[in-house]
Amino acid sequence: MENATASDRPRMRLVLLAPPWYEVPPVAYGGVEEVLGELADRLVDHGHDVTIVGVGRRRTRAKLRTTYGRPQEERIGEHTVEIAHVAAAQRLIAELRPDLVHDHTVAGPLMAAARTAPTLATVHSLLTPDLALCYRSLRGDVRIAAVSEAQRRSAPDLPWAATVHNAVAPHRFPFRAVKEDYTLVLGRCTPDKGIDIAIEAAREAGRRLVIALKCSQPDERDYFDAVVRPLLGSDTDYVGQASRKQKSELLAGACCLLFPVRWEEPFGMVAVEAMACGTPVVGFRRGALRETVRDGVTGVLVSRRTELAEAVDEAVRLDPRACREHVCRRFGGETMARNYEEVYRAVLGSAPVAQAIGLPS
Repeated sequence: MENATASDRPRMRLVLLAPPWYEVPPVAYGGVEEVLGELADRLVDHGHDVTIVGVGRRRTRAKLRTTYGRPQEERIGEHTVEIAHVAAAQRLIAELRPDLVHDHTVAGPLMAAARTAPTLATVHSLLTPDLALCYRSLRGDVRIAAVSEAQRRSAPDLPWAATVHNAVAPHRFPFRAVKEDYTLVLGRCTPDKGIDIAIEAAREAGRRLVIALKCSQPDERDYFDAVVRPLLGSDTDYVGQASRKQKSELLAGACCLLFPVRWEEPFGMVAVEAMACGTPVVGFRRGALRETVRDGVTGVLVSRRTELAEAVDEAVRLDPRACREHVCRRFGGETMARNYEEVYRAVLGSAPVAQAIGLPS
């Protein structure tokens, strides 16, 4: 793709519809909102008229229209909250009269047929059979973007417009070439994240493990009490939920990030954030990790749980600079914004999207 200055690009009026759970970008946890914040700022830099429809305070250079005055984190997962958010957003979108709506919610695409502007929906979650059925029913009303080829392969018959990897702002993540003596696991406290596997692997490798978990929801707290707490010991340091600043500092100081997820991870933002700090990633050879991690260069991927401890010993010997350079080259915000601009133009054009961006129809 040829580079172009902001003045060379046709200006678009865009609405980015965010979920109602966190501000954009988030104060602490919130992978989707982190991506949205970076995308919004880069699109503004490119001269587009960008409005985020979300919650809370304005924290990007884009305009902000809100449904809820504050984030609904404590009610995350309540369907009625997102439905109410999307319904209120529909009125705001009608007032804004955008050229295109880029929808990052689950419920929002259901309203696509009632919008005067076309809708591109990015799927940030695992494509369960029910969610895939929902998108199939919307064929013709909405085009969808995958965040990884692994996610796209899980439901190849959906109306995909493109695959656009998520991105980070590398300058927001401090690079450290010299690491401390701890490994790190960071994320939501759920069975899928493999926290117990990480504790076991770090212990077998003889490495101290720092554990930073979001445990704000009842199911997360229950899992922590039932599974994680009994595994804690003198070789673990549980620090609770990390703020945005604390997360960056923990990622930068760790000798490696343990990311042994039990599911087909659609993307895995924390792995890219770790590499941006120069910290290699250890995980399973599955899901999007095969796209985001360069095995043997920016991390070590294994097939079996019993191989993780040895993988930790291999990972701590990798070059932190290679990790950082990999993210800057492949997963920077500028790359993501350019790719989405191409998809936006294809959606707005007369040709079918798959044909316009050279993907199979």
